[in-house]
Amino acid sequence: MSRSITRWWRLPLSLFVLYFFLGSSAIHALTMNELLNAPTMSPKQFANYFEDFKFEDRLVFDVQSPQQFLSKRSGDCIDYAVLADHVLKHRGYQTRLIRVEMVGLDVGHAVCYVQDDRVYLDYNNRKYFFTLTRSGPTIRQVATKIAASFNANWTFAQEFAFDYDDFYKRIIHTVVKIEPTSADPDVVAKK
Repeated sequence: MSRSITRWWRLPLSLFVLYFFLGSSAIHALTMNELLNAPTMSPKQFANYFEDFKFEDRLVFDVQSPQQFLSKRSGDCIDYAVLADHVLKHRGYQTRLIRVEMVGLDVGHAVCYVQDDRVYLDYNNRKYFFTLTRSGPTIRQVATKIAASFNANWTFAQEFAFDYDDFYKRIIHTVVKIEPTSADPDVVAKK
């Protein structure tokens, strides 16, 4: 009897030990250095690193340090967008940070738009196979696409810059939905 009991618990114990050691190595904290030095970093590859990250709702439009975001494996859209912007710019991509304010939801949403590929990286899509969303290049086009993904209407959208060195957000352009498209600063700048 004691021999059969001994055999019975060996398998679960072995599976637990295997999971503990393999699981803990598979969930190591990513580092900024790993992201910046990945040999073939692309927007799609960047997005793939974040499939298992958790959403953390914070009440302020503030950015976590990359070390905090990567070690906690949780954050929100602004953390993800700013990190994507930083890493992809380092790799030579032309990126823009866009934030959209939506009516009725009392929520804003930030993404990193990659001009080279005409796509944006959206933290809400990190768990899906299609982690990149195609969009036209203007702030208005990106805002319309983002608002549609929330089944919402947008009021204004901003392109902004963020610098990890001084943790400072700087507004570059603002587009108000009810103003004519011809007045949009990123359209006027191209003329």
